[in-house]
Amino acid sequence: MRVSALSLTDFRSWFHVDLELGPGPTALVGPNGQGKTNLVEALGYAATLSSHRVSADAPLVRAGAERAVVRARVERGGRSTLVEVELNPGRANRARINRSPVPRPREVVGLLRTVLFAPEDLALVRGDPAERRRFLDDLLVLRAPRLAGVRADYERVLKQRNALLKTAFLARRSGGGDMRTLDVWDAHLARTGAELLAARLALVEGLDPHVGKAYAEVSSGQGETSLTYRSSLGEALPATHERVDLETALLSELGRVRPQEVERGVSLVGPHRDELVLSLGGLPVKGYASHGESWSVALALRLASYQLLRGDAAEGDGEPVLVLDDVFAELDVGRRDRLAELVGSAEQVLVTAAVADDVPAALVGDRYDVQDGLVRRVR
Repeated sequence: MRVSALSLTDFRSWFHVDLELGPGPTALVGPNGQGKTNLVEALGYAATLSSHRVSADAPLVRAGAERAVVRARVERGGRSTLVEVELNPGRANRARINRSPVPRPREVVGLLRTVLFAPEDLALVRGDPAERRRFLDDLLVLRAPRLAGVRADYERVLKQRNALLKTAFLARRSGGGDMRTLDVWDAHLARTGAELLAARLALVEGLDPHVGKAYAEVSSGQGETSLTYRSSLGEALPATHERVDLETALLSELGRVRPQEVERGVSLVGPHRDELVLSLGGLPVKGYASHGESWSVALALRLASYQLLRGDAAEGDGEPVLVLDDVFAELDVGRRDRLAELVGSAEQVLVTAAVADDVPAALVGDRYDVQDGLVRRVR
């Protein structure tokens, strides 16, 4: 899988830009603040319908514009597919496949698969649990696009249930309250939560060996890393991890903690309360690892994601496009060279850098200079 063309209209700093891309490595080089990251951010948005830099769409639309459009032409298995996404802050976004509108934007998810390395990845290691949950869910959706709907349904149910919990708290204070509606939403949360939880548990099991291997390669074997999924079910987590068993366990636990939930007005059980624990040498990475070790773990998570998706390519899903956004400036020479060697054989790699010397020799290929609102091909 690769992207042969990327076109942006009113996306971030770009009024309009068209970029042709070839296989192998391509470097986007230019001073900071010239829009290099905006280009690869748009590519990631076409793949996931989200940005690795912001959580809302409004900042992605150029100041003064009403909407932004991202177009990516994806080549896979001898077929060419045009993916178009229109961002409309305050209104529903729209999407097209080969110029034909689709009912929901998430229909385009899975047509393009990307793995992005960026300075923000350090938050995967040092940030809040929400960062690691998002990492897992984004990867889940790339592997199985239908889970985008499950993820959206769970978030909708959770929002509604939390609103009801707050209402129940106020009703109890006044001596009233009908809890039957809450029972219905408990069932919804358990059902959608069980499907999301089962998918996450299976993903972590498959990802763990890849992370350990990737960390050893990036860090030259200095320490062993591992992943552990910590569920809000605690000891009530079924050993089988079957969806029906997880649903039963979630429903039971929701009933057990309801008094505390009503008092606090928030749901205390479910995938939204879970944590992905990263360990290095038997200790949690967060709080114990050095800056270099933390970077290596973050890189290992992305490399492991790439290897997992690359394995899916054997089933016809296509090898993911690799994006290295200003990563090499953050790494020492050893980690820089090892990372370049590990990803140099990818079908397509996009690299952004402030100066050409930051691009390792193993990733020298096509080059574009990005400056003053222009993208100019150098070679």
